[in-house]
Amino acid sequence: MRKSQARSEQLIQPNAENLYQVTRADLPLSCPMPGMYLWNSHPRVYLPIEASGSAKCPYCSAEYRLVR
Repeated sequence: MRKSQARSEQLIQPNAENLYQVTRADLPLSCPMPGMYLWNSHPRVYLPIEASGSAKCPYCSAEYRLVR
């Protein structure tokens, strides 16, 4: 397997799911997340999730839930 092919298999397709479970290790939370492809998504936006435990992206409507 080529190095670039192995790297691409580790990336997450953005906007592919409606709900993402995240942990404190993922904070600060942004959509798209750092492990997602960026070329076919929207500008990165940081989402305040710490207080309520959930957040919704204003661009793609992806919902994020903080696993405590």
